[in-house]
Amino acid sequence: MNETVLNALNSRRSCKSFRPEQIKDEELNAVLKAGTMAPTGRNSQSPTMVVVQDAETIALMSRLNAAVMGMEGDPFYGAPTVVVVFGDTQHMTWFEDGCLVMGNLLNAAPAAGLGGCWIHRARQTFETPEGRELMKRWGLTEQHVGIGNCVLGYPAGEPKPRTPRKENYIIRG
Repeated sequence: MNETVLNALNSRRSCKSFRPEQIKDEELNAVLKAGTMAPTGRNSQSPTMVVVQDAETIALMSRLNAAVMGMEGDPFYGAPTVVVVFGDTQHMTWFEDGCLVMGNLLNAAPAAGLGGCWIHRARQTFETPEGRELMKRWGLTEQHVGIGNCVLGYPAGEPKPRTPRKENYIIRG
């Protein structure tokens, strides 16, 4: 049994407070590589990851994401890096594949010394005219659908402790 892997999975938490400095390329590349190693249906490798480290683009994406919720705050928690995972709807398992990529990114982040958090509403964000313009700039088409935003950065403190797992999480049939 690989205790190191199990400990990493069991201790991962969402980070919602980041230091402002940009993460190092070697840390980012380690997390991205883990994303590319996620299982995909029939090994289609259907997801695409877009790495955004430009503060102006992140601010635009944050504003669009907040608007979906009808709020004005920063749903990206000030993270200096956002990895947007898109699914290619030409593949039957596009959504599941993208979710597995997101999981790998989030599980790899602490191993690289980073905090990470899944920020939802990528689909709605990239359905807006401004979101579509960003996709076009990145070379993505309308067959690509936003699955999630993985915000990454150095934690500004210790992430909150996990809530206890519910009693009936596992049912043995």
